[in-house]
Amino acid sequence: MLRLFVALDLTEEVRRRLAGLAGGVPGARWTEPETMHLTLRFIGEVPDDQAMDIDAALAELRVPAFSLTLDGVGVFGAGRKARVLWAGVERSEALAHLQAKVESAIVRCGLPAEERKFSPHVTLARLKDAPADRIARFLSDRGLFRAGPMPVDHLTLYRSHLGNGGALYEALGEYPLEPIAP
Repeated sequence: MLRLFVALDLTEEVRRRLAGLAGGVPGARWTEPETMHLTLRFIGEVPDDQAMDIDAALAELRVPAFSLTLDGVGVFGAGRKARVLWAGVERSEALAHLQAKVESAIVRCGLPAEERKFSPHVTLARLKDAPADRIARFLSDRGLFRAGPMPVDHLTLYRSHLGNGGALYEALGEYPLEPIAP
C-alpha cells in the first residue's frame, strides 16, 4: 500500500519567505522548508496497481500553467483545539480549475470524491496545546504576509512515509502543465 497525495511544489524563494514566518508559538512543530507544498488532493492509502492508474490519469491532464500568490496566514481549529497554522492563497480561478481536474482524475481511478471543500493553503506548523494568545499574536503580526507571484508549471504525485519525526515525502511523478501561450 502506498500513502499518496497530489501537490504543487513551491519555489525556493517562497519556501524561504515562509520559513521566515516560523517562531513565537510554543507547542508548534514547524514545517521544514524543503517539505512545504500546496496539497491539491490527499489520496491516502492505495494498492500499487491503483497508484499506477492514478499516475496514468494525472499524466493525461491538460491544464494551462499559471501564477500563484500566497496571501495571509490563518489557523485551523480554535483556542486549545487549534491544530494547524497555515499560509493562505490569493483567490485563483486557475488553481480551482486545476484542483477540479485533479479531483476528477482521482475519482475516475475508483476513489471516493473528497467530501471537504478545497481550502488551498501551505501548512506552516502543526500545533499541540499552543496558547491561544500566542496564536493570535502570530496571526496579527504576520497577517499581511504575501509571497509571489510564483509560476505553477507542474504538479507532483507524492508518497508519504510516516515516521516519528513527521512525514517524509517521495516524489513519484511530475506532470507538466501546458505552457502559457505567448
